[in-house]
Amino acid sequence: MSGIVLRNIRKTYPGGPTVLHDVSMEFHPGEFIVIVGPSGCGKSTLLRLIAGLERADAGEIEIAGKRANDLAPQDRDIAMIFQNYALYPHMSVRENIAFGLELRGMPRAERNRRAEEVAHMLQLDAYLERKPAALSGGQRQRVAMGRAMARNTSTFLMDEPLSNLDNALRVAMRTEIKELHRQLGATIVYVTHDQTEALSLADRVAVMKDGHLQQFDRPEAIYDRPQNRFVASFLGVPPINFIAADRLPGWQGMQGLTAGLRPDILTVHTERPARPALEARIVLSEMTGSDLLLHCDSPAGRLTVTTPRRERMLAADPLWISYDLDRTLFFDNDSGERVDLERNVHSIFNTEE
Repeated sequence: MSGIVLRNIRKTYPGGPTVLHDVSMEFHPGEFIVIVGPSGCGKSTLLRLIAGLERADAGEIEIAGKRANDLAPQDRDIAMIFQNYALYPHMSVRENIAFGLELRGMPRAERNRRAEEVAHMLQLDAYLERKPAALSGGQRQRVAMGRAMARNTSTFLMDEPLSNLDNALRVAMRTEIKELHRQLGATIVYVTHDQTEALSLADRVAVMKDGHLQQFDRPEAIYDRPQNRFVASFLGVPPINFIAADRLPGWQGMQGLTAGLRPDILTVHTERPARPALEARIVLSEMTGSDLLLHCDSPAGRLTVTTPRRERMLAADPLWISYDLDRTLFFDNDSGERVDLERNVHSIFNTEE
């Protein structure tokens, strides 16, 4: 099993900006790590540095306890799966899966056996003699994964592997990738800009912005306790609501703070509740299946709320929105960092949960 340690990694392209600023992380053997962030944040560059496809300007990369900065890609015991599949169009599925084994000089019979073994794991048995042009996008992605798996490497690097697939296929492939990770027990480092993939796949998530590591933690910790306003806004569907803290009932005088209210901590009432609440009116109602997504105007600003689709709510009807005090987040207006308030919020409102 292969662990990976990154120490103070820095990368600047000639004549361009610095794309990685002293990034340090440690990936434990067998972990599923997801690196997530907007375009240009440095996540794919970081993956290429681990693979040995590019060199860091400063810092150290350690793989399986050994310094890897000067190791050639083929000597790192790592397989990389690209966004565009990188399959050979003139080769069959069997030949594509076995190609890396052929380069290593493995006998034909043995590499065919290994290709068939991997194809069976990926449910590609019926397609072994087909060319990539005769496969669906999901099948091509499985072949690309199979080619990496055939090498029996301890670490897989995946660069936006599902971005070319439609939504239904992405969901199905996420399930397959997670199951493969369970079967293989390998270390997977997975790059994506899709927050749903990050939260659903990862053992731990690294959030990047402008070449800086913002937070590296378990998905639930990042969702519930984001390090700063950027992390809170980047992860979560629907996105978090931000309003001035002193616009919340009971928080008058709380200057310099922004309150973060995720839509799932808000509750809609058709009559004024006993607990603190904001009066609001519906601007737009969206059905998302069993739930409604309500976009409401309130004295504190626009709020998005998720609520069960139990009754019909009209834009003309007044309503009140209360919030879970324990799950309300606060951020410093200047630094953007999350602030943990020391005082007991329940004592402010004289309420009990």
